[in-house]
Amino acid sequence: MPWDDLHESKEPKDRFKNRGGQGGGRQDEGPPKPPFNLPEINIPQFKPSMLLGIILLLLAVWIIPGTFYFVEPDEEGVVTRFGKFNRTTSPGLHFKYPSPIEHAATPKITQVRRAEIGFRAAQGRPTQRVPAESLMLTGDQNIVDINLVVQYRIMDSVQYLFNVRRPHKLIRASAETVIRGIIGSKKIDEALTTGKAEIQVLAKDQIQALLDKYKSGLQVVTIQLQDVHPPEQVADSFKDVVRAREDKERMINEAQGYRNAVIPEARGQAAEIVRIAEGYREEKIKKAEGDAKRFLQQYGEYKKAPNITRKRIYLETMEKILPDINKVIMGNKKGGNVLPILPLGKNSLLGGDKQ
Repeated sequence: MPWDDLHESKEPKDRFKNRGGQGGGRQDEGPPKPPFNLPEINIPQFKPSMLLGIILLLLAVWIIPGTFYFVEPDEEGVVTRFGKFNRTTSPGLHFKYPSPIEHAATPKITQVRRAEIGFRAAQGRPTQRVPAESLMLTGDQNIVDINLVVQYRIMDSVQYLFNVRRPHKLIRASAETVIRGIIGSKKIDEALTTGKAEIQVLAKDQIQALLDKYKSGLQVVTIQLQDVHPPEQVADSFKDVVRAREDKERMINEAQGYRNAVIPEARGQAAEIVRIAEGYREEKIKKAEGDAKRFLQQYGEYKKAPNITRKRIYLETMEKILPDINKVIMGNKKGGNVLPILPLGKNSLLGGDKQ
């Protein structure tokens, strides 16, 4: 049929053409046919078996992916049933009821995480300071700037999942609280020099105790004081003070060295003098004891023969007084013979070798 025939005629008589008129019956030929052929659509009829298959397919798509889950070697599986803890699972493939009956979480329990206090370090970006966290007051009313790093890991996955919402924020807040308390009990010299190791040990123990109190399931691995220094505004003045203290310590050490060198020497000399005096005392005591014994022996002999003993003592005394003089002993009678006596010493007339 031409396209023009599809349009209504503009004439009124053509508009009512083929419509029933007066006195004549209308021939009902049915609805007019479209000028083109419509494709026939065959709608299949649903059967109960087909509906059951569709339902089973949907159930399989819903159940199978949510029924099995895999736990990596560095993870631990935590299964909840209707939101309540049910069990933990080890690494491997495991079965669970599909959601929303059971859910499985697999936190990494061996991974060591890192929390930064006083600064933020991002890969490829410069380190950003956080003065609100880093500036702390010491026990002697000084201010220090501290950068601290806390390394931690999951110790109890159940407590970690159920008791902590933001573990990183909890670690950071706990570490800042503990380190402020420790620095507040230390002098600035200890915080900057010799007390760093002690501060790290105390901070680790106290942070762990605080996390255990909260039942967070977290374990502190290490505490590292990255940098401890005075604020930039007073850094130059503080360096001058430090240099003055170093000079003071150097002078004290030099004085201590001199003291340590002189005192032992003086003690050695004193000990030597005491030793010599003790030796002299012992010598005099022994000599006096020997003289006393000899006198007692002579006194005993004197009692037996007073005259002979008196003469012998006299001769021995003369021998000591005149050691290098030849001695001649004369008899009592005039013109008598010269009587030799026993040798009184090495210089005596009888048998003595004269030196």
